[in-house]
Amino acid sequence: MTRSDLRGEGPAVEEAVPPVRPDGTTGDSRGRRGRAGHGGRGGREGRDRRDAGGRRPKRRVLRWSATLLALVILGTAGAGYLYYEHLNSNLRKGQRSTGDSKARRTEPNAAGQTPVNILLIGSDSRNSDANVALGGSRENRGNPPLGDVQMLIHLAADRKSAAVVSIPRDTRVDIPKCTDPVTHKQYPPVNAIINESLARGGAGCTLATWENLTGVYIDHWMTIDFAGVVQMADAIGGVDVCVKQNVWDRPLPGMSGGSGLKLTAGTHKVKGKQALQWLRTRHAWGSDLLRARAQHMYLNSMIRTLKSQSIFTDTGRLMSLAEAATKSLQVSEEIGTVKKLYDLAMQLKTVPTDRITMTTMPNVQDPQNKDHVVPDGANADKIWRMLRDDVSFDSHGGESGSAKDDKGTDPSADTGRAGTAQAPSTDPAHADGDIGVMVQNGTRTSTLAPVRHRAMDISQALVDQGFARAAADSSVTPSVEKTVVRYPSAELKGDAERVAAALGIPTSAVEKSTDVSGVTVVVGADWRSGTSYPRQAPPKAGDIPENSDAINGADATQCMDVYAPYRW
Repeated sequence: MTRSDLRGEGPAVEEAVPPVRPDGTTGDSRGRRGRAGHGGRGGREGRDRRDAGGRRPKRRVLRWSATLLALVILGTAGAGYLYYEHLNSNLRKGQRSTGDSKARRTEPNAAGQTPVNILLIGSDSRNSDANVALGGSRENRGNPPLGDVQMLIHLAADRKSAAVVSIPRDTRVDIPKCTDPVTHKQYPPVNAIINESLARGGAGCTLATWENLTGVYIDHWMTIDFAGVVQMADAIGGVDVCVKQNVWDRPLPGMSGGSGLKLTAGTHKVKGKQALQWLRTRHAWGSDLLRARAQHMYLNSMIRTLKSQSIFTDTGRLMSLAEAATKSLQVSEEIGTVKKLYDLAMQLKTVPTDRITMTTMPNVQDPQNKDHVVPDGANADKIWRMLRDDVSFDSHGGESGSAKDDKGTDPSADTGRAGTAQAPSTDPAHADGDIGVMVQNGTRTSTLAPVRHRAMDISQALVDQGFARAAADSSVTPSVEKTVVRYPSAELKGDAERVAAALGIPTSAVEKSTDVSGVTVVVGADWRSGTSYPRQAPPKAGDIPENSDAINGADATQCMDVYAPYRW
């Protein structure tokens, strides 16, 4: 609701009840006025007449009633505007990205639509009395919060499907250089578990970490803490969850901690603190990976609950939910108003529940630490590519179209072969032998060492094709998920595209960058062998890896198994 919306309600009332002027005259919305004792309709109504019983009509009472009605309407509108401003003031906002990231937006589909990616972060902050009371661990009060829950929500360009991908909190990744937006403290890049990114520059650092890991451009972030979860659960009125056996997540000999969740077997509606206990439970399910599954069940159930309720026709419920949401969430600044959050919610609301797919990033045990995990190579890469190319995780609707042309083909699949020219969109400024090319080795990943001599091998392949000025860069290069060809200015775009064509790299991987001084090929983790860029078949809708633990949003039969030591 905006100020103009609220004012827009006034004219209809003024048309029905002409306003009373200070001089006793009346006027309608077209500017006509009537005066007592004059002709016309206004004159007749203004004469001093008595009815059949000799009573004088209570004209002045009617005038005061009209004035009072106008004041009530204006007062209500003013209160509505003030309430809207109150909700806006509840929202806490922060910088979208505070770290180094090279992710690019997905290209629009044929209809001009683009997907929306939102990073949802659950913080374990204990920096308030409420959070300490709910989360325990008083000795951690004042410590930087950790992002124990991290989910990427992908809303397809056509708004017909949505996908959610969780990354387990103990996933070892490369966290980039980040700057705290409040203290301006700079944190150097580090290889660590992903939940530490929140403490190294806030949610904007977590967003940059995700972008570098996935290559997916993330439009917004939202964070919520313990107290926020409780407030939201209460506002919704509870969410149905299910356990197959009696569960009690409590400290056991040799295993401290526990959320305190205690339920009998079957389906229960949880809200308030009990909802938080469900979302925090880990030991009773058996692992952090299974905690993600329980969280996905909760979110699916919450979405089904909201869709079944008449939230927008129940003013009390709507106000309660709006109050809880704005107090509970911290958001990136570009969605930092109630209207923008509402518009975003309306887009999400259009997605049918059977077109929502909850998943967990395919992962394997970290070879450096058995208590941590790392992305599962090709399976994780497949998930990320489906998000980048806006391919639906379910098989109902096919590709959403962002990565397709008007004929329904995937341009990035036609990458050509080494030595097979692809026509650049811009003519090269120089002959092949005069194009200066620097080749860098960006093949290192969070789990694998860089492939030795990649820059040298690819630069030699270019020399063999006539690019005599191609050379390998011996300096340390940040890792990249996908091979890219960069150029610094518009006049070198054609040269960069010509180099990409020679290597069989798709033109979609050619980008302008201020980080380079000339045409630069960065060999990524997707090209760890050979001198011709590998052809990649486009992903198909619904073809997600088996170890992504997918759950469909319409599946209300999901029920958690309880790890035996925590049954009672």
